Amino acid sequence: MIVFVNRFILPKHISGVALWPFVIIKESHLKVDAVFMNHERIHLRQQLELLVLPFYLWYGVEYVMRLLYYRNRHTAYRSISFEREAYEKEQDVLYLKNRPFWGFLKFFV
Repeated sequence: MIVFVNRFILPKHISGVALWPFVIIKESHLKVDAVFMNHERIHLRQQLELLVLPFYLWYGVEYVMRLLYYRNRHTAYRSISFEREAYEKEQDVLYLKNRPFWGFLKFFV
């Protein structure tokens, strides 16, 4: 994982993004935020499991499907299976050690 700090790349409402193998964050203090970094590490694992490009395709398709269903961008984003897994497990810093392969499928409802 390679972490870049750049407050100009990301929109104002986004603190960070995982783009395998990079994590781009707005503020340098986020590097030491264990919960935030664990969330991004979970996304890096998801991306690696799906061989990167299929992750982004799946993420985009799932977002559009949920946006059509919920008609709310924030709700659609929070409902994506990848985000549901990352938000639910971000507090568990040991999660990635025991996480099953394709663990995000459990959150695809």
